[in-house]
Order: sequence, then structure tokens, then C-alpha cells
Amino acid sequence: MALSLRIIITSFLFITATASSPPGGFTVGLFHRRSNSSSSPLSRTSDDDGSSPYADTVFATSAYLMKLQIGTPPVEIEAILDTGSDLIWTQCLPCVNCDDHQQAPTVFDPSKSSSYKAKICDDGPCPYTITYADQTYSVGTLATETVTVKSTSGQPFVMPETSIGCGHNNTAQGLISNSSGIVGLGLGSSSLISQMGEIFLGLFSYCLSGQGTSKINFGGNAIVSGDGTVAADMFRKPDNPGFYYLNLDAVSVGDNRVETLGTPFHASDGNIIIDSGTTLTYFPESYCKKVKQAVENVMPEDRVDFMGDMLCYHSDNIEMYPSITLHFSGGADLVLEKYNTYMSQGGVYCLAIMCADPIQDPIFGNRAQNNLLVGYDPSSLLISFKATDCSSLWS
Repeated sequence: MALSLRIIITSFLFITATASSPPGGFTVGLFHRRSNSSSSPLSRTSDDDGSSPYADTVFATSAYLMKLQIGTPPVEIEAILDTGSDLIWTQCLPCVNCDDHQQAPTVFDPSKSSSYKAKICDDGPCPYTITYADQTYSVGTLATETVTVKSTSGQPFVMPETSIGCGHNNTAQGLISNSSGIVGLGLGSSSLISQMGEIFLGLFSYCLSGQGTSKINFGGNAIVSGDGTVAADMFRKPDNPGFYYLNLDAVSVGDNRVETLGTPFHASDGNIIIDSGTTLTYFPESYCKKVKQAVENVMPEDRVDFMGDMLCYHSDNIEMYPSITLHFSGGADLVLEKYNTYMSQGGVYCLAIMCADPIQDPIFGNRAQNNLLVGYDPSSLLISFKATDCSSLWS
């Protein structure tokens, strides 16, 4: 896929899905104040042998791919790591619409897997259709299949009869050129983390780096703690139950704090989705304009017209741009690096914050999360952040 600002701005937020799947859910345990006791829920967030599952991740242009295996014998796929959706799906043979999207690994052939089993609805295979905000879609068959990831014990962590989508008609739009599909990590029952089981309490963490490989951890090994860790309150909404919501109170541009209070963006129960599958960060238009104006007020250069309404300047000196801090409810003040908030294209630097369409949810995207160890803890309703050099964390 050609790299451009237009293509970089991709979103994998789940919009619609038509599918039949077995009932399920996410069990919430309460341990907001953690204990060192062996009876703490944290002592039960590993597999029976005391190990924790993990998977390798790799940066690919504007998204992050997660490596996992499906089928028997196992076949490795690389699919987009997406906290903004639930379904796990991969391209499958026969694929009627895969010609313009050539993934690096071999397209999965379910006929060669002894553990593949299509779900049956009305005496036939259960179909699904899933469409994302950028109009990427996948149409195929719901199935159960063995999914395998690594574990800290050195032995594979095997998930038999995991619900997946086998995509036979998939758009290339929005997908990275070597990706196999999408791994949903949302709060819904069909996501990877939910299907790992209640023992893991929905705990996972990742550290996104713009170079090399990194990891996504699950269970007890996913706890983010230590000096420099800040925690933001996490919210769930009945109308969008699969999303992880944060509550953004303000954005500081340099020393100028731009409050959401007094704007339609202000809330106390969550107003922005944290999404690893969307590249940029999106604010509602009225608040977005306030943040952009705060940047313009301190920039010594004149703004240039480039890529629509993006705020851009002709300069190759990123240090001249003001620092940006996100203030989340719960006390998480994230001072972002310049890379997180500005992006270059042909001698032009642009603010990596966009104004959302009126029907689009505000999003905290993956570029702004770069070089942050991010831990999800739905049982405590917390998302934790710790500034980290992600490229060297597991080297």
C-alpha cells in the first residue's frame, strides 16, 4: 500500500457485524486495591503452569501486526492488533476478493486444518459481515478453530475451539499490505482476550514502537506498574459495550491548558475511545479547533495548506513545535513525545490530531500511544501508561 497522509489515516473501529455466535460475556472481578496475598485475583492470571501468554508484534506503516497461529497443523498469520473491535478474522481460501491484497504469509486454507469447524446456522454455515469506519469489510463464515500464541514457559498457549471469522471476500482498503486480517481485542465476547477465559481477567498490555518488534502480554505478566506509571479511569458504555473509553479532561499545548469543560466534548463517564487500530487521534470539531488554535498561537511559522484541514508547517525542525499533554480522569497526565503528536511528509510537519466527523467517535490513536507501555485492566476499570523505550524493551 502506498504511504501517504491520506492512507495513514486509517480506522479499524467496528461499526456493524451480522453474525450468529454462541452467547458469552466478560466477567468482572473487583480488586481495585491490589493485595500481596496469594488469594489476590492477580495470582490466578496465568495458565496452570504459572506462565503467561504473549505474542510478537511488528510495526507496519501505520498499524501494528500481531503474530499468532491458527489451525492444525498451525499456520502463522500476521493480523492488525485492534482494541477497537472484537472479531478475530483472517483471509481464507477460497478467497473471491483477495487478489489486490497480497499478504506476506500464506492465505489460510481451512480444508487443510483438522481442527477447523464451520458454525452451523439454519442447516448451513453461519455467515458474517463486518464493516469498519474506513469502509474496510470482511465477508465470510464463522467457525471455531485452534488459535495458538507463545507463553513465558516456552510452551505454546493453545486455545481450542476459538471463534473466528474466515474471510472469503475482503477489501484491501485500510488493510496493511502484508496483514492477514484483524485481531479484535475489545470487550465483546468474540475478542481474543475475552476468549482466553475469565482466569486472565481481561488483562493485557502492549508497547508500540515505530521500529522493530515488540510484544503484547496477557494475564499476570501484563500488569503495568512501577515508577512513572499513571492510571486513567476506564469506562464502559451500554450503547457501545465493546469499546474501552477514557475521559479526557483537558489538553495542554505547552503551558496553555485547553479544558473540555464548557464544550460539548466534556463528560464524566468517558468521552474518547482508546484504539490501537486507528493511527491518528481524533477530537470533536469544536474542541479540535481550540487545540489547533493553541498550537497556532505559539508557532513562529505561518501555516501552510496541506492535506485538507490538517494543521501543517514547512519546517524540518520538530523541536520548534509545542509539547502536548493529555489529561485523563483518574490522574493520568501523559506528556507526549513530539513523534506522538507531529508527523512529517515531504518537508512538512503536521499535527497528528484530526477533527472528527460529527458521526465519528473521538479516538486516542496508536501514534499517540507510541513508546508508552499501555496496560488494560477491565476488572479494575483502569488503563495504565508508562513511558518506555518500546524498541529496546524486549531486545
